Amino acid sequence: MLLAIDVGNTNMVFGIYEGGRLTHSFRMTTGESFTSDEIGLQVWSYFQRTKLDTDQVEDVVICSVVPSVMHTLSNAMIKYFHRIPIVVGEQVSPGLVYANNSDYANHHGADRSVACVAALEKYGAPLIVLDFGTATKVDVMDHNGVYQGGSILAGIQISINALFQKTAKLPQVELAVPDHVLGVETVEQIQAGALCGYIGAMEYLISRSKQELGEPEGTVKVVATGGLARLIAANTHFIDVVDSGLILDGLISIYRRYKEQEQ
Repeated sequence: MLLAIDVGNTNMVFGIYEGGRLTHSFRMTTGESFTSDEIGLQVWSYFQRTKLDTDQVEDVVICSVVPSVMHTLSNAMIKYFHRIPIVVGEQVSPGLVYANNSDYANHHGADRSVACVAALEKYGAPLIVLDFGTATKVDVMDHNGVYQGGSILAGIQISINALFQKTAKLPQVELAVPDHVLGVETVEQIQAGALCGYIGAMEYLISRSKQELGEPEGTVKVVATGGLARLIAANTHFIDVVDSGLILDGLISIYRRYKEQEQ
């Protein structure tokens, strides 16, 4: 049994793999104030509720974009699972190949590298990977699987929260795509601007990325992951595949390659 953990700015996602297959997953808030006991007990309690044996965890593998929680999270895994975590980007390289400037690997977020590696393995190249998280990331690989670049924009929830916080009268709204952009009520108008405008921005970035990549038309697959991937994908034809387990699958793939190289 392997425990994979994707530490994002908003949530930590835990995936439990048995026999190479994801059998359980859950998430908890990424909190810098959590103690190792608070994290450890929550994860341990999940194992107890689902009748999983913590002693069967062979290894813990982590990718993280929040350095401030890593000491606490690592201690929780050591204390409650008796395993020293393997951290992608520290003990093990994701193995993604970068064009022109290999030094960029040191600045590329671990979650993005892992998602790219997983997508290449599962769907092949050329490829565009979209990760709809706290921030939305766009990553592009050519037909050789070489990373060519990408872009970052504020996540849709951040954008809506900023609008609510910085305006006196505008209300918070549900993340739902309206049937039309000519809204009558204020809520409809915010949803039209925020959601439809966001989808339009993503379509432009995808289209422009394909243009700059220069691969033959129809050969570039677009894969989306992250919390809002399904909402966005359901309202555009620019996204080919939604894969919510992309980063966790990538962690397991990288872990296996790492263990093979150790032998």
